[in-house]
Amino acid sequence: MYCKFKKTLFREVWAMKSAFISSSSICIIFVVALMSFTCTGCGPTAEQIRTQELFNLAQMDIWRSVGLVKKEIQVDSDRIVYLEGGQGETVLLLHGFAANKDCWVYFAEPLTRDYHVVIPDLPGFGDSTKRLGANYNIENQVKRLDRFAQVLQLQRFHLAGNSMGGWIAAVYSARFPQKISTLALLDPAGLMTAKKTEFSLQLEKGVNLLLISSPDDLEKALPYLFVKPPPIPGPFKKVLAAQGMAARQFNAKIMKDLKDEQLALEPLLPMIQAPVCIIWGDQDRILDVSGASILEEGLKNHQTVILKDTGHLPMIEKPAETAAAYMNFLKNQRSM
Repeated sequence: MYCKFKKTLFREVWAMKSAFISSSSICIIFVVALMSFTCTGCGPTAEQIRTQELFNLAQMDIWRSVGLVKKEIQVDSDRIVYLEGGQGETVLLLHGFAANKDCWVYFAEPLTRDYHVVIPDLPGFGDSTKRLGANYNIENQVKRLDRFAQVLQLQRFHLAGNSMGGWIAAVYSARFPQKISTLALLDPAGLMTAKKTEFSLQLEKGVNLLLISSPDDLEKALPYLFVKPPPIPGPFKKVLAAQGMAARQFNAKIMKDLKDEQLALEPLLPMIQAPVCIIWGDQDRILDVSGASILEEGLKNHQTVILKDTGHLPMIEKPAETAAAYMNFLKNQRSM
């Protein structure tokens, strides 16, 4: 029975991988990204364990295929897990809330040909350390990011972030302008004056649609993240829902840290000296695209790309198009 189950899932994994390569499907990488829902203190079923084992095999193969290697390093009280690959100038990529390093994998593929790419699981997410007694607000994450860069001996680098990662990246660039060559903000959080979305209005009422409390919650979250939600095989969907439910409490703790801080980006934008690439999905239902105009008003040097028919995670939904826009920005900066 186990062998039959294993063969079936293995075929599904590789069918999805082949679909991605041939038709830009994002099934595999989206599922990988959501695997950041860490199961702590729960008892996985035998089926979930077998599914996870097969998924890990596919995950490692994907990393290898795009030129990335998984590594880890101790930074003060945190063990930080990260992906690394390529040579040249360093590009550091930061994921958003309830996500992890794998959000960037296919976006990073063309980058590794010309750049040294580093993609961490931010502390509190993915495989990195999660400490209940720590505060994960933006200022503290900026400090942890700087220590991570110091330990890796990254003196000056290109920085990019999505959603919460964009918030952290922008604040970091304002606090440490001498360390940033360029900044890229993909649908960043932290703009307090942007037009409110249904998601943000619900969040103000204490309802976070990205916190998974039941299998149905995962289904409900997908349309907020993507214009066209990716298909997820049934066995993987069950695992994701179970892990999301198990991680809900810690993710809620991080969200509380963020809400208690209420650090606005608007007054910090004039402090950012590096050229900035603004990328936003025109159909983002998490953070409204009107935020792009706010960034343009506050930044000194910027280039904006609005991606049509794209949601909150352009580097997952349209990795090739998003990476091309970013690399074109980097190329333009090199020629100046």
